[in-house]
Formats: sequence, structure tokens, C-alpha cells
Amino acid sequence: MALYAIGDIQGCHAEFCDLLSLVGFAPGRDRLWLVGDLVNRGPASLAVLREVIALGECATTVLGNHDLHLLTVAAGHRKAHRGDTLDDILEAPDRERLLDWVARRPFAVAEDGWLMVHAGVLPQWTSADVLSLAREVEPVLAGDERSEFLRVLYGDEPSLWSDELAGYDRLRAIVNALTRLRFCTAEGRMEFREKRGAAFAPDGYAAWFLHENRRTANVHVVCGHWSTLGLTLAPNVAMLDSGCLWGGSLTALRLDDLRVFQVPGRGQVLPFA
Repeated sequence: MALYAIGDIQGCHAEFCDLLSLVGFAPGRDRLWLVGDLVNRGPASLAVLREVIALGECATTVLGNHDLHLLTVAAGHRKAHRGDTLDDILEAPDRERLLDWVARRPFAVAEDGWLMVHAGVLPQWTSADVLSLAREVEPVLAGDERSEFLRVLYGDEPSLWSDELAGYDRLRAIVNALTRLRFCTAEGRMEFREKRGAAFAPDGYAAWFLHENRRTANVHVVCGHWSTLGLTLAPNVAMLDSGCLWGGSLTALRLDDLRVFQVPGRGQVLPFA
């Protein structure tokens, strides 16, 4: 049995199928960890959702920012962006079932020394903290408060994490860290405007995984989100968004032996965003 972690698919269904074929994935024998952003910008978001759902317990995915964007647009709290490719899901006859499935995905999972999130973790959080904080948000998104929570989800504030945060401010900060984080300070202040690589850190900030005081340094963190960074295998960090959507590749990492598998993107080459 093998466990494969796969980077941001973002509606690239053909490449997802190519990658499963490349690794010889066998449902019932092997398992997948998907780092989130299953949908949007690629040509076949609905097909990706249906493929992953059909895999059942063989596939575990965490929520990414584009998955949350789908839920927020569907709830009527945001308009679709010009480059979005969510209509096939929003117009599906079983859209409510699909949306409910997405809303019930976790924000973090951990197993055998591995921790999976979509974007990153703040330096002062341990792996246990990440799981506990994720569990604060998950029942809100899965339950009766979903629409109200999605209505107030977006925004960069509070940008500084504090254990004293409460209410929707606390939940928003947790979601921002787990699904949007690239740069932060050692004290946990987040910066969301800069999207280029780690060398472009704003003054006083660093890539979240480069902080010496990072309390998840003793576990293997697997994530995606940072397409401009590309595939990055740093000590105890595997960042798997290799820009399939933007003319790069779709990446799988076999967690048992850290072997990398990649297939090229099939779509039109687009600028990074």
C-alpha cells in the first residue's frame, strides 16, 4: 500500500488521471492525500470533483482557498471572477450534494508524522494546535452557520494571530493561515499581498516555513498553494503546487519513500497568478 500526496489540481482532470496512471494508483490498495484547490481556473472542475468523490475513503482532501471561493460564490456572497471555471459545478443537477461534500472537507489532517494543510502554518502552532484550530472551523462550515460564516469569511484582518481572538475574527484568521499563508513574521503576523517566491519577502517577513522558531519543524508538512514557488522539498516541508494550471506540471509525492512523480500540464500556458 502506498500513500501519495498530490498538489493543486484546480480543475485539471486530464492531468489528474494521467498522474494516477503514472503512479499505478489502485483504489483499495493505495491512498491519496490531496492538498486542496481541487477546483477552479482549469477546464474540468466538475469532473475532478466527481472523480475524487468516487474514490471514497481512498482519497483525503483538505480545503483550499479556491474550494472556499466556490462555496462563497454558490452562497451568493461573492461574484465569480473573470477567470473562474465554476459554472459546471454551479449548474450541475446535484450541485447541492457536491457543495455539501466540499463544505465537509477538513482543513488539516495528520498521520504518522505527516501534517497536511493547503497553504501553511504559523510559526507558533504545533501540529496538535493546527488540528485543534482546524476543528474549530470545520463544524461551522459544515453546519447551519455555513452561509453566515461564508458571508464574513473574506478579509485580511486580523492579520496577527492571538490565542485571545474570538468569534468570526478567530475563525477567519485560522482559515487565512491554513489556506492563504505565504509570508509571516516570527510572531504570527500574516501578509497576503506578495505572491512571488520566498526571495521577495516583504521587510520583516519570511516564508512561513523558513522561520527558525517554527514549532512544526519536527513533523513533515505537506501542502500546496504557492504556485510561483514551484515544487519545493525543504527540510520536513513538501510544497507540491508545481503550477500545472500555468503551464507547469502536476506533482505527486509518495510519502513512503519521498519519490516524486510528475505529468506535464496539457492546457494553454497562462501567466502565474
